Amino acid sequence: MAQLTVLDLLGHGERLGLSHSAGPADERAVARVDVTPLDLLSTMPADTLVIVPGEAHPAPYRLDVALRQASARRLAGLVFTTTLALPETAVALAKRGGVPVFAAPGTKPADLALAVDRLLSGGASEAIMRATHGIEKATEAAARHDCTPESILAAANRALGAELTLSEAANVPWSAADAVCVGEVPIGRLVGASDPAAALALPVIASLLSRVAQRRITDRFAPTQSRADLIVELVLAESSRVEGFVGQAARLGLPLQLSHVAGWLIPVGLANPEARAPRSLQPALELFALQLVDGRDELWHVAFVQDDLILVSTEEHGAGDHQRRLRGVAERIQEYARTLAGDGWEYTLGLGTPQSGATGLRSSAAEARIAAETAIAAGRFGGVELTDVTGLRRVLLDVYASPTSRSLLTDILHPLDALGPERAHTAVQTLLAYLAHRNSLAHAGRELNLHPNAVGYRLKRVREVLHLDLDDPDTRFAVELACRVRLLSA
Repeated sequence: MAQLTVLDLLGHGERLGLSHSAGPADERAVARVDVTPLDLLSTMPADTLVIVPGEAHPAPYRLDVALRQASARRLAGLVFTTTLALPETAVALAKRGGVPVFAAPGTKPADLALAVDRLLSGGASEAIMRATHGIEKATEAAARHDCTPESILAAANRALGAELTLSEAANVPWSAADAVCVGEVPIGRLVGASDPAAALALPVIASLLSRVAQRRITDRFAPTQSRADLIVELVLAESSRVEGFVGQAARLGLPLQLSHVAGWLIPVGLANPEARAPRSLQPALELFALQLVDGRDELWHVAFVQDDLILVSTEEHGAGDHQRRLRGVAERIQEYARTLAGDGWEYTLGLGTPQSGATGLRSSAAEARIAAETAIAAGRFGGVELTDVTGLRRVLLDVYASPTSRSLLTDILHPLDALGPERAHTAVQTLLAYLAHRNSLAHAGRELNLHPNAVGYRLKRVREVLHLDLDDPDTRFAVELACRVRLLSA
């Protein structure tokens, strides 16, 4: 038989329905268990845990006699299956005689004896019984409206008589039996499952903890996530629809009238720039970012446009260092994204400038996106790019931020795409140089390091493809604007 002590017995007290009433609770051994009335205690061998049947409270004098006999026989303890109200003399005798006294009111003596015997045997059936009880108590704790991971673990540990703890470990696979996750994002793992019963109950308890964590995250960040969805719609919408978002934003608690600054984080596969980032990264990044900004004074939102992450910080007008605070948070998210994605991926961060109102939020997001895309196009992966908002570039950014304007300008140059990406890009560069120098072949040639005749040859092909009158002032203006916006976005 396995070695069981009085202290071990108390560790299983909740599951057994057992509570300590008097006498020592120490490491003395429990060798066997028996159901015996008080008048037969003198027949019990040493180290026996005696369960005394009966629903009536023993008379005080009978208690005193029983405690003296138990001490003389060196019994492991007495268990009464009724509510005990021990007189002071009985408490003193139990202490002086070294007799542990327990109460298990309402428990059937035979069932209690069987449960203790299984503890003594220490076999598979005992482990299954404890695991089942641990799962039941953990489930009951999880059903409470005010439950926490700590309360669930405490209930499970009391029932199991073992010690499971939640350890933070973001690198555990979400499919592992001991993983505690929010969705498919690991936030920790259960440890301390050397006990057989704890090992059996562990996957179920981990699942309960995952559900509670998911519910807490949902309750905590649901309003923020709803506002983030609105921000994506606002950033991608036609400029004519911007004012229509004001009322919806107010209902969701998004103060569009304040100052906003945006960061745009773009992943790039180093081996294949066209590859899509793993979809499992998004929920992990979102959870990390939301927890990172939780409790800060600014209002923060995290949203995704395909693989790109948009980070928006909102403050009162005139708040100092608005962009610097956004940058500090965004760089930590950038570094975490690199860690999650591994060596084959790089994340480039673009930062917009603080701007007010709904149109300002759109413009800041466009600035951030263009800054990141421009860096990537130039081969600068993984850095932090600030927006150049001076002169013509700022005007072009505003045009680029409007899907309608961008679409109209794209249509002007669309026929060139039939030439292929490289030839189309060369044609746009040649066309812009020509128009920017007031239709001068010589000046365009000097900018492009070409002979004027070569420029004229290229332009002949461009005219044939576009079917546009480049001598018309309005047409020249529209085409030059289209060229600048295309090269800016490229």
